[in-house]
Amino acid sequence: MAEQKQRISGDKLRAFIAGAFEAVAVPREDARAIAHLMAQADINGSEGHGVFRLPQYIRRIKGGAVNVRPSIRVEREMAGMALVHGDNGMGHLVMKFAAEKAIEKAKTAGVAWVGARWSNHAGPASLYATMPLAHDMIGLYMAVGSANHLPPWGGLDMLLSTNPIAVAVPAGDEPAIVLDMATTVAAYGKVKTKAQRGEMMPEGWMMDRQGQPLIDPKRASEGFLLPIGGYKGYGLAMIIGLLAGNLNGAAMGKDVVDFNNDDTTETNTGHAIIAISIEAFQDLKAFKQGMDTLIRDIRNSRRLPGVDRIRLPGEGTHTARADREKNGIPMPEALLAALDQLAAELKIGKLAR
Repeated sequence: MAEQKQRISGDKLRAFIAGAFEAVAVPREDARAIAHLMAQADINGSEGHGVFRLPQYIRRIKGGAVNVRPSIRVEREMAGMALVHGDNGMGHLVMKFAAEKAIEKAKTAGVAWVGARWSNHAGPASLYATMPLAHDMIGLYMAVGSANHLPPWGGLDMLLSTNPIAVAVPAGDEPAIVLDMATTVAAYGKVKTKAQRGEMMPEGWMMDRQGQPLIDPKRASEGFLLPIGGYKGYGLAMIIGLLAGNLNGAAMGKDVVDFNNDDTTETNTGHAIIAISIEAFQDLKAFKQGMDTLIRDIRNSRRLPGVDRIRLPGEGTHTARADREKNGIPMPEALLAALDQLAAELKIGKLAR
């Protein structure tokens, strides 16, 4: 029988998250900005990257691993690019700054690539890839994951992460196409949420060091995540790491710090955000009409027997967001208990039910 989950409004969740960050000396406006993005992750259905991560973020702030008053700034800059120094601030703040800079530059340059270094975990990739949508732009985001859970193809040493990529393309009357994926079969956040809920993982997410399937998330340290598409996923993870990590002077390979198990070390997390102005390439109205036509052609195309519908990237998020904005965010009891414990530790009010 499925667990009955309480529903929490976005406003209540944002207030609780902001209060938790303020309790560890994050300035009010920054706390609110982080809370907005974290709650949006839960509203969008990215449960492994929303409030679930709050206790971990607070531990790292308390441990001195994150700067609560960063001077986020542009280090290098040209017409269509910038390199942002995050000053070891919360990744959400760094990437909000970087995305806004990319959008600003793309308005005049047509395309802008902004890299970031000395950042931290920033939540789901789609949060930032979708920011250019409001400006009739395509968004593309890449990052080096905040812990290595992937060896080179055929190897055992953990030298790569889930290194996510997200792309958001606006349409007209249809919802935007939003692809948000890890380069592993499952993001590690999903492994952690399975462990918290006492659930097993599907076979195919992880493998142990003898090459056997690993389905118990509490034994995750005994194995590693599997890349999408076999060796092709391994190659994609490496390339994303080179573009979001090495190019920016951020951590990559053996230099990546496992932020799941280390609350005191700076991570120097690297990200990249690209904003593409559609009007720089063609008429905006014509592009959106073409997108609507393509989306409908795919959705209405012939289906295999037993397939109820053809789905498009971002459709699940669109459905989840509409439901959760109206009815609240479903919260498992195990997560609520962890947040109540955090509230007690911080001496703040519990998450309002």
